[in-house]
Amino acid sequence: MDTFVCCNVFVPLRSGPSHRSEMLSQVLFGEKYRIIDHVGHWYRIETLFDNYRGWIDTDHLQHSAAGQDDTGQVLNRSLPCHREDGTRMVLEAGCEVYDPDFEKGSFRAGNCTFSAAPDFNQSYLKASGSLADTALKFINSPYIWGGRIPSGIDCSGFVQLVYKIQGIKIPRDSRQQAETGISISFLQETLPGDLLLFDDESGKINHVGMLLSRGLVIHASGRVRIDIIDAQGIYKKEKKGYSHKLRTIRRITGE
Repeated sequence: MDTFVCCNVFVPLRSGPSHRSEMLSQVLFGEKYRIIDHVGHWYRIETLFDNYRGWIDTDHLQHSAAGQDDTGQVLNRSLPCHREDGTRMVLEAGCEVYDPDFEKGSFRAGNCTFSAAPDFNQSYLKASGSLADTALKFINSPYIWGGRIPSGIDCSGFVQLVYKIQGIKIPRDSRQQAETGISISFLQETLPGDLLLFDDESGKINHVGMLLSRGLVIHASGRVRIDIIDAQGIYKKEKKGYSHKLRTIRRITGE
């Protein structure tokens, strides 16, 4: 089965072959996927990064054939660049580039070569600091259901992005993330970076955040924000009450 690499900033990944269908997620620049089905001008695909399935419009296809052994390097912040035709685009944190050449100021995605901003260097690709440090870079990023990039992101996409920049793969959805890593009791020694999972009245996981420090959670709720967390859940000062009920805490031990 052929593998392709996304050459657009992102492509919406929908629940069905229609623009009216829910946007479940996004395929980011440099991420690979396989086409597994098609209906009319829609392809059903599976991403290689997080094994997520959904539908993309062929009108959105800006992709290239990808080698199985190609390994992308993850951007930790936005990077202005130009396509081979000279048109400009801005990649966001979480996008992947291949074979970066800092002397020439270029990188590759599939068979396409891109020229980068003059200051393009290793610092764009190296995660600096801790998980908490990375998370704080995206404070006030707006919330968008299905989003995975700083200009529009949902709760599970936010924590997935932070971990991706730090070189760790975690699943896409909060319900999957609730089964990742090891369980940590709130009474135990929690650590910054631990995932905090929340449920609704029926007991279904419906939200995720990340422990920033003792008593503080960073999460995407309307925007990426910091709130108080205790054994009961998330307490929002402006509402003078709890907005999310804590279900479990998971520690991610590695890829």
